[in-house]
Amino acid sequence: VVRCFEDENIIHVDGSIDPRRDIEVIDLELILADLETVERRTEKARHLLKNGDKLRALEADVGERLKAHLEAGKPARTCPVTDEEKEVLDGWFLLTDKPVIYVANIAEDALDGIDTNPLVRTVRDIARQEHAECVAISAQIEEEIAGMEADERAMFLEELGIAESGLDRLIQCSYTLLGLISFLTYGEDECRAWTIVKGTK
Repeated sequence: VVRCFEDENIIHVDGSIDPRRDIEVIDLELILADLETVERRTEKARHLLKNGDKLRALEADVGERLKAHLEAGKPARTCPVTDEEKEVLDGWFLLTDKPVIYVANIAEDALDGIDTNPLVRTVRDIARQEHAECVAISAQIEEEIAGMEADERAMFLEELGIAESGLDRLIQCSYTLLGLISFLTYGEDECRAWTIVKGTK
């Protein structure tokens, strides 16, 4: 969640609003955590490398390349790897290898100008470069909506000119990013929505 609004009553730790800087700070922290993991796993693979063990050799090789990639300040998800190497890295559970959704937190009165908001555009540009998702929401509005009954919520959203809540859009965005859909089943005793991988037969 990236702050994309000005409010003199809410102080930013760095004294100014800059979503690019905020994203870089978080990315750096995650990259440093991943760097520790990669160094540890690479060292272990080298230590266990015996008698031409192809898996350990592959782990050591991809670990060295990924270490250089992370040291350059780039997240693991942008490191070019083969399918076989990707399978190895999936077992390392790296933080910067996870798919990302950037949530641009905007002011309540900025809903009409989302597309022209320069701070939101910055976040969208970063997301586009990383093939990530981006959703703009107002956390203040979402907090108000959370405490309302369904009919009251619908009226409130209509007054604001919003078709659906930010939370609903965030859920849809998450499903898209993870390649999931809802599969609906209906019977006499119940109606259910199952979360499944898109394309499942």
